[in-house]
Amino acid sequence: MEKQAERVPCASGMRARAAEFVAGITARNRLPLDYSVASLRVVDFLVDGLRKGGADQERVRGPLLALGAYVGEVLVRRAGAVWVDLDEAQRGYFGQPVGVRMPDGRVWNPLGKVLNRFEAGGPEESLQTFYLTLHGRARRRSAA
Repeated sequence: MEKQAERVPCASGMRARAAEFVAGITARNRLPLDYSVASLRVVDFLVDGLRKGGADQERVRGPLLALGAYVGEVLVRRAGAVWVDLDEAQRGYFGQPVGVRMPDGRVWNPLGKVLNRFEAGGPEESLQTFYLTLHGRARRRSAA
């Protein structure tokens, strides 16, 4: 995982990165990481655990990237998003090279959202709420 964490992520590799993370962490632990919306609550707990452990962001960059890949993959599988390589302006705005595009065309930054959860913590940075907010808005908009 260390080598993969050092590479700059690209959209075509994010599904594999998420799958590698899930395989590795579920082999050691009995965590319900099944790409469900409910599993995002587990991701919240994992990020909080890294935070409370006192690690600085640079030291846990690889695991945070893997968690971001997992969150993005939940959006892909459950909300119809697709992984995209961000253009220069989007990279400048999001601070990440990849994101997800929702069916309505909006682009979101799951990697950055995981970093925000790590840095700020708290319920306002919940990854499960992030999904529910994005997915809920997409549904209302397409129904209109």
